[in-house]
Amino acid sequence: MNIHSTINRRRLLQSSLVAGAVMARPLLPGANAAPSGLSPKGLGRAAWVEMLMKVSEPVIANLAAQQLKKNMPVEAQKGHETKRAAATHLEALGRTLAGLAPWLAASGLDSAEEALRVKMAAQTRKALANAVEPTSADKLDFTVATQNLVDAAFLALGLSRAKNELWDALDTTTRERFVTALQSTRKFKPGKNNWLLFSATIEAFLASIGASWLPEPIETAITAHEEWYQGDGMYGDGPKFHWDYYNSFVIQPMLLAVLDLMKPFDARWEGHRATIMKRAQRFAAIQERLIAPDGTYPPIGRSITYRCGAFHHLADMALRRQLPVGVPPAQVRGALSAVIQRTLTPTGTFDDQGWLRIGLSGHQPSLGESYISTGSLYLCTFAFLPLGLPPDDDFWSGAKADWSACQVWNGADLPADHAI
Repeated sequence: MNIHSTINRRRLLQSSLVAGAVMARPLLPGANAAPSGLSPKGLGRAAWVEMLMKVSEPVIANLAAQQLKKNMPVEAQKGHETKRAAATHLEALGRTLAGLAPWLAASGLDSAEEALRVKMAAQTRKALANAVEPTSADKLDFTVATQNLVDAAFLALGLSRAKNELWDALDTTTRERFVTALQSTRKFKPGKNNWLLFSATIEAFLASIGASWLPEPIETAITAHEEWYQGDGMYGDGPKFHWDYYNSFVIQPMLLAVLDLMKPFDARWEGHRATIMKRAQRFAAIQERLIAPDGTYPPIGRSITYRCGAFHHLADMALRRQLPVGVPPAQVRGALSAVIQRTLTPTGTFDDQGWLRIGLSGHQPSLGESYISTGSLYLCTFAFLPLGLPPDDDFWSGAKADWSACQVWNGADLPADHAI
């Protein structure tokens, strides 16, 4: 099977989605250049779908064909390539799935998008089966490195975001293999930081599917993050505050996901929801204000090479329809479109075979920490969560709107921002 031919055939179908859409041509005229003659707020749903396919299809298609380990490069900090290779393929799957899943579960699509969704969902289920099939060339080991705990949690998060379309549609043997794989990550003890939420998310997903689960990791994660709350919608990554994007990459979305997963089965943590949600809405407001008129944002802190994944939380709150008062969904569509454009379209973002390369705006390998490798980069798919909303939702159907930074810097007289 020629996997590149398969991807090219699929892109013929995608072209029907994006005929006339702005992403049918390069969004940026050159590496790191500012947009010229193009309004990011004009990027519509078809453009988002095309970009999500461009990012996610190499991972899913290759794993479905048992060619992921063969074809995916392992870019990493010099000297760390061999170590990162042990975990990078599970990273790629878990992170891609967590961002792709809401779209795979979407409804109310037009015929062209629905046809693409159905095909991609089937291919994703095949990829998942291959990941745990003992004879598969791409069988993934969930116990080879501590990093596996992280990406087992992202995989569980993805399965939960499209439970009917993915988990429930897998055969019994594949589901049993995943349960065993997820439970096997209990061998890893999470650090006293955001990693507590990886163990909690895995246990919460296991509970949600009726498998054997442990309450202690959930209790520990929720209690610890309550203790680590710093104020104004921000948690410490451990006892101390770190100025980075981990409140968005992991902390706030996973706190909400754990509560959601546990509510139908064990409501002992529901008493935390109102407080966690109040903080989440404030942090979503902060994230929206961080996006500059040109789609840039402060390149602060570690893991900046997750690109637009830095706005996982804002995208998640849009998907939940729980954006803060004063931040309309269409305004967030414009802001996220601008970030997607600025981080995924510069020259050098992808290699010649379509794989992501390390960087924030183009290829910038020095921005990658020692734990960053090719598979890590697929966390950028988290920005695409609102594709789980139907096309007639206000997020997609609302009139084009400038986000807060655009309004302020164009002279609009906005209400003053306040802490909680």
